[in-house]
Amino acid sequence: MFRRILIWFLGILLFSFAGFILTNVWRSRRAPGEDLFRRLNRYQIHQLVTAYEGGGAPALRQALHLINQDFGATHYLLNSQGIDLATGENRSALENEALQARHFALPPRRILLKLPSSDGRYVFMIDGGYAPGPLANIAVYGWIVVAIVLLCYVLAWTMAKPIQHLRDKMVRFGAGDLASRTYAKQKDELGDLARSFDDMADRIATLLTAERRLLQDISHELRSPLARLRFALALVPNSPDPAAAMERANKEVDRLATLIGELLQVTRAEGDPQSRNVSAVGLDAFLADLVQSCRIEAEARDCKLNLQVEDHLTWSGDRELLHRAVENVIRNAISYSPRGSAVDVELAHVRSEIVIRVRDYGPGVPETELDNIFRPFYRVEDHRARNQGGVGLGLAIAQRAVAVHHGAIRACNANPGLALEIRFPAPETISPRLSLN
Repeated sequence: MFRRILIWFLGILLFSFAGFILTNVWRSRRAPGEDLFRRLNRYQIHQLVTAYEGGGAPALRQALHLINQDFGATHYLLNSQGIDLATGENRSALENEALQARHFALPPRRILLKLPSSDGRYVFMIDGGYAPGPLANIAVYGWIVVAIVLLCYVLAWTMAKPIQHLRDKMVRFGAGDLASRTYAKQKDELGDLARSFDDMADRIATLLTAERRLLQDISHELRSPLARLRFALALVPNSPDPAAAMERANKEVDRLATLIGELLQVTRAEGDPQSRNVSAVGLDAFLADLVQSCRIEAEARDCKLNLQVEDHLTWSGDRELLHRAVENVIRNAISYSPRGSAVDVELAHVRSEIVIRVRDYGPGVPETELDNIFRPFYRVEDHRARNQGGVGLGLAIAQRAVAVHHGAIRACNANPGLALEIRFPAPETISPRLSLN
């Protein structure tokens, strides 16, 4: 890239320089101000002829001397045979050279002008010496050429260096160096391109890091229930209470089956919309059944579940996916609720959306971590106690299940506690208010 830019600039420079030279050659072949010079030459002939005819050769020599001083050239007055009237020398050879210089005006050339008098008796000649050719002053202007070449080099390097730097960073990133960035500070298109690469690299690195962390977390989190299951099964033959040992083993099996089932179902719904079982869901009755099924877990933690349903809403969606999403949110709230507190579940129709709101009265989450709680296996260890027996996938699965239905889920601190809102598109029907406590 650098060589190509530099060659283009140098090519343009050489083309401009050649055009300048050719223009000078063309201009040098023409007599500039020819009419003016001819009138001046006729005047000079008249002065010289008058001096010669009035005072002879001495007067002519004096007149020629004055003209030579004034115009910086050598002037001659010849007769029709080519004899110099001032010195008597034969100037025929000079006349012939003047004709050749006129017809073969290739620079550099001698400036010889020949002009006959109006009556043909005299010939006026001017010897201006050799005119400098178009290349005569090349050394004088050579520094300009050198300066332009240097400027072209700097400009080409300035343009090519960021591209080369970006290419090197892309190669390193493609080779596995996920921390490779350009950190460009240029305020031009190349800088925008480099910053776009940095943004893309950040997103790719985040995705790859999250994928690796997900695989690590899955292997870590599934290892514990599998180990407990293996240990429980090993104790069954020698356990004094085989039934209790089998029950513990069955709980571990159920936990693994539930986790895998949720992941498979959500992944299948995301990848294959045809696999969704869409039906009309009465959300008031749906939430009432869901709250009722969670009461046992809430009572075990000495918590109370409060359900407030504003309207009878019917909505179309995959009932099983919706059940998993809302149940995970409610169970998450129960898990982090202090003993003796409550969990509020509300259903409302707000403008063009259905809103399901679940609030606990626990410690809440730092504002900077609110978006992170929907990441797989993420927990805020310092602010919310870890759910014993869970693997940190509940809210992540809920978010994916809600997204399948073109909805959104967000968390905010309720002070005290944490509130999660699930929002879906507008319901199909709205009926009179129904409350359930």
